[in-house]
Amino acid sequence: MKAAVIVFPGSNCDRDLADAITKVTGRTPAMIWHRETSLPEGLDFIGVPGGFSYGDYLRSGAMAARSPVMQAVIEAAGQGRAVLGICNGFQVLTEAGLLPGALMRNAGLNFVCRNVQLSVANTQSVFTSHYAAGEQIIIPVAHHDGNYVADAATLDRLEGEGRVAFRYAEAVNGSARDIAGILNAEGNVLGMMPHPERLIEAEQGGTDGRRLFEAAMMALA
Repeated sequence: MKAAVIVFPGSNCDRDLADAITKVTGRTPAMIWHRETSLPEGLDFIGVPGGFSYGDYLRSGAMAARSPVMQAVIEAAGQGRAVLGICNGFQVLTEAGLLPGALMRNAGLNFVCRNVQLSVANTQSVFTSHYAAGEQIIIPVAHHDGNYVADAATLDRLEGEGRVAFRYAEAVNGSARDIAGILNAEGNVLGMMPHPERLIEAEQGGTDGRRLFEAAMMALA
């Protein structure tokens, strides 16, 4: 699997994501600065990491979504390349139009940083095939703007098309219908607020995040 991680000013989880990809796949991903206008040839997987791109000015992810490199990411997604947006990366993907809805301030107006329980809602995507339907997993969150919102028609469409990938199994941030992660219509773009890259080794306290990267590696090999 040939992978790349996009790096914006303010990204602070880019190296965590790169390290997870390296440890699972055995290949070091390319680190792509946001001012680039193209991506390396032959990419299978593009990671948009967490952090506070551009200091979360304007809206979380809004400025990063307009960085030069994002046009190349949008084109790659349209060609069927796998794109994973984690936390701020999820916010970037919604702002770029690759995923519907928006991420708003947490319902409690507090930064939430802890392990949370998720329920796996979709096992048919390139990212989720190594989980069981309805399985309960533990993945960390660390966000202030993780409250997923969309109009009722969009939420109904996401559920009807099986595009909800993960749900919170406990109260976290007020997200509509407990949504923690969603897929695009084609299933090759996933945005999720929890951080699977932070639980890939037992030394980190668990390995529930590892299977997401293993699933992608097997599907894209």
